Amino acid sequence: MSELKQRLESIIDGNNDREFILSFANDFISSLNDGYIRCAQPNEFGEWEVNSWVKVGILTIFKHSTLKDFSINDEFKFYDKDLLNLKPMSIDDKVRLVPGGSSIRTGSYVAPSVICMPPMYINIGAYVDEGSMIDSHALVGTCAQVGKKVHLSAASQIGGVLEPAGARPVIVEDEVMIGGNCGVYEGVMIKKRAVLGTGVILNASTRVYDLVNNSIIKASNDEPLVIPENAVVIPGARAINSPYGKEHGLSVSTPLIIKYRDDKTDAKTALEDILR
Repeated sequence: MSELKQRLESIIDGNNDREFILSFANDFISSLNDGYIRCAQPNEFGEWEVNSWVKVGILTIFKHSTLKDFSINDEFKFYDKDLLNLKPMSIDDKVRLVPGGSSIRTGSYVAPSVICMPPMYINIGAYVDEGSMIDSHALVGTCAQVGKKVHLSAASQIGGVLEPAGARPVIVEDEVMIGGNCGVYEGVMIKKRAVLGTGVILNASTRVYDLVNNSIIKASNDEPLVIPENAVVIPGARAINSPYGKEHGLSVSTPLIIKYRDDKTDAKTALEDILR
């Protein structure tokens, strides 16, 4: 890892030797593909740390890449950066990649036993751990971190962040259930075994009302929005109390924690494990 960082610093300092850059790009992307380096990871205390240098490495490869024709034929034309094409995969990876228009970009880690239902997309820098399912029309954005046995339901969006390099990516911890048409953006963290009901949208400015603990959860200047472990979140609304809002009966959408996971919740999600 330190050797990769030193080579990256050499390029940032002005080393424009093409062979040196290509060699670095190959080793760096291979390390991302193998899960050897990550854009963010938990430390020994379970606290998540952003590896800014990894994100700088991705940006540097973008900078030194040129546009290339990856077209299959005249009817299927594709153009992308020459150093950042599709992730090389084989049956030995033990990833279930179902036919139907999905793409996994190189520089992302997809662990054995992950299920990818078409069409879905996993972008560079992402990390998807064992036993997770990426359902149809779901997105795992740039540098997003997805834990073990996570279910991203159909059309759910896990937002990506590459710039600025120090920005925290979206983090979804183990055994989280993300319902259909959910959106998680701007560095939000979903702690272990939380459940997002269909249509929940979370970003850095979202306030989440915890009806169990009579509290409001929100991001601060130093910390992202964090959905607590085992929380069950559904879409809600709160009234706009300005005179104009009251006059027109207006409200804004507000996620609500209605309970924390219990045996009944676990029974519903257990069916998914049986079907896999």
